[in-house]
Amino acid sequence: MKRLIGAFLGICALVVLLTSAKYVLEHGKKASGEDVVTLYNWGDYIDPDLITQFEEETGYQIEYETFDSNEAMLAKIEQVGTSFDLAVPSDYMIELMIQKEMLLPLDHKKIQGMEHLDKRFLDLPFDPNNRYSIPYFWGTLGILANEQLVDVSQLTSWQDLWKEEFKDNLLLYDGAREVLGFALQAKRRSLNDRNIAHLKEARDDIWRLLPNVRGFVADEIKMYMVQEEAALAVTFSGEASAAMEESDYLVYIIPQEGSNIWFDNLVIPKTARNLEGVYAFINFMLRPEVAAQNSEYIGYSTPNKEALNYIDPELLNNPAFYPDEAVIEELEMYLNLGQEILIQYNNLYLEAKMGR
Repeated sequence: MKRLIGAFLGICALVVLLTSAKYVLEHGKKASGEDVVTLYNWGDYIDPDLITQFEEETGYQIEYETFDSNEAMLAKIEQVGTSFDLAVPSDYMIELMIQKEMLLPLDHKKIQGMEHLDKRFLDLPFDPNNRYSIPYFWGTLGILANEQLVDVSQLTSWQDLWKEEFKDNLLLYDGAREVLGFALQAKRRSLNDRNIAHLKEARDDIWRLLPNVRGFVADEIKMYMVQEEAALAVTFSGEASAAMEESDYLVYIIPQEGSNIWFDNLVIPKTARNLEGVYAFINFMLRPEVAAQNSEYIGYSTPNKEALNYIDPELLNNPAFYPDEAVIEELEMYLNLGQEILIQYNNLYLEAKMGR
């Protein structure tokens, strides 16, 4: 009898344990992160209203973390113990992350909306066949000018930045590839030049430019240009667009030598925990009306061709933000140059900023 009672009590205890485990699994989703999608993105790089809409439609919660450079993003994801479901690196960094085996290949069967994307922005060299990434935004690097302070009709080349009339009146985006890049392109060289002699020459050219440079800054450029703290700035098209919304005197120019065309894409780090949520978010962002709303909020160009039907025609007809094919053919992507050459770029850039 005692054995029967003991067995009965053991069964009851097991039932209670299993019931408790079932309750934890069913009601502890949020604690385990199953309804949270962790998005690692650039600062102010998505319309907050879209995050709210996605959460209301799907029941998932977006946990939003930001970075200020591709290199910072890479270092964070490489840290042991960090976990992100989605990240938004740029073209050359995606290539490096693929080489480092840091990304999960996409399951295209779970993706809805790829047909909305412009084929010009698919199957690019940094990610053939889009095995690992989905286009998010694209844009260019150019010159933002205040037409009250400069004659923009005479501002057509990177070489114009060296004119003495711009002394202490130029803001530069604080980035090694960007600054050395336009110095290289001013001499009709590649943004991805690996020739150390050419890179040192670019450094020397930035030394010559320093009397004109008011400061090396980042996101603050648009604020300073609206406040007329400088006449010129080298910055990205989206930053220029945001500044132009607040000032009628600002104009964005892509120099005749060409410039950088960049792509920021959605990728899935290997540390991702919520793949269902990831694909729900990707499919949401691929909807044309969503892509259009995001583009108009951020100011960058969308790779979603169907979204163009929802965007202000005045913006679409501005060749600075949606350049024609002839201009696009003159633009160049940053490539992953390898660690050794990137160190050279960074070191020479630091030397350029410090002066002779």
